[in-house]
Amino acid sequence: MTTQKSAPVDRGCAVAVIIFILGLGTLLPWNFFITAMEYFDDRLKGTASSNGTILVTNGPTPVTNGTTPVTKDYKFASWMTLLSQLPLLLFTLANSFLYQRIKEKVRIAVSMVSILFLFLLTAIMVKVPMQPQSFFSITMATIWFINSFGAVLQGSLFGLVGLLPPRYSTLFMSGQGLAGIFAALASLFSILSKADKASAALGYFITPCVATLVTLLSYLLLPHLEFARFYFEKRKCHHDQPETTDKLLKGADSDLNGFNNKPIITNGDIEASGTKEALFMMEQTDSHSRSSVLAVFKKIWVMALCVTCVLAVTLSVFPAVTVKVKSVYGNKEWDRYFLCICCFIVFNVMDLIGRSVTSMVQWPSKRSGLFPVLVVSRVVFIPLIMLCNTDNRQYLPVLFSHDITFVVIMTLFALSNGYLICLCMSYAPQ
Repeated sequence: MTTQKSAPVDRGCAVAVIIFILGLGTLLPWNFFITAMEYFDDRLKGTASSNGTILVTNGPTPVTNGTTPVTKDYKFASWMTLLSQLPLLLFTLANSFLYQRIKEKVRIAVSMVSILFLFLLTAIMVKVPMQPQSFFSITMATIWFINSFGAVLQGSLFGLVGLLPPRYSTLFMSGQGLAGIFAALASLFSILSKADKASAALGYFITPCVATLVTLLSYLLLPHLEFARFYFEKRKCHHDQPETTDKLLKGADSDLNGFNNKPIITNGDIEASGTKEALFMMEQTDSHSRSSVLAVFKKIWVMALCVTCVLAVTLSVFPAVTVKVKSVYGNKEWDRYFLCICCFIVFNVMDLIGRSVTSMVQWPSKRSGLFPVLVVSRVVFIPLIMLCNTDNRQYLPVLFSHDITFVVIMTLFALSNGYLICLCMSYAPQ
């Protein structure tokens, strides 16, 4: 009760805005990256620039039947998915141990600066002609490091936001959800502008650089706000408590030793014993709060497994498979917008709606056996999306060829993703 009375007010919702920006900034760069699939495919195939020269050539081009040139299939989407999710998994686990050895400010600041540098490199590469193999190798390395630093950044920021009242965690998650919509709309406006691809790509990759810089400045401003400083200092006081408790225990022990030779139990003995017992309980509670990563995992393993399952299903087909879906109409003008609208905009809008619904409805409960069943049932989306009208098919038939069917599947796919992930993140701290 005392803490609530002494807690300052978030004036002008400044902390709320910054937390929202931090959520937006953590996922905005990567969302810009995955929505630029057409640019990367063009670079790997060899595309002419605005002045008519070839930005990228395929060098010694292999031929089929001695006459028809064939470009190499780099399977960019598949490699991008693999080299983004693998470091994300590894460094998320590593961050569970890094927080004990590397200061939070260092982890967050270094991660943001590194991501900024990597996107500047990606923007510069737009204007640098190079062989497809070299471009592919550099891009794959960039993807690996962006997601490595991104994993450390997200894990650290989730820990930071967790120190604030619960509604700030919701704001952070909403910012992450909006990041995908922002990137998808930027892609749509880039198509509508009808600018040459090189200039459009350059502007497209500079935008996340500016966003990352704003995110970094916002983070540096956060500790200077009274509201945020109040909750951050509470953690420091909590960490200082074990030392104080030990001193009090030693004092209590010395006081008690003075009565060791007295056969009669006095009120002082009872009070001292009660003090020692109370302090012992405080020490036990504090020791419990400093549980190891393994001990914490034992408490949240169900929710952690559910989050992993939801993300595994989502990332197994988005964007690697979804970007290969083609419109059934074959209209060149609509084809330019189909992927941006029906894949990225639909997914990110519905994902954000799914996240927002959890603030009003939280069903099923965390103890319900239906919750893991719903999480596992999302596996059905993998074959559903694979049976849509994707190109370069060899084995599976096309069962859902119409554009509307694909949009319906993507809507349910994204809604369940946002809803279940946000539900897991809400249940885990409880």
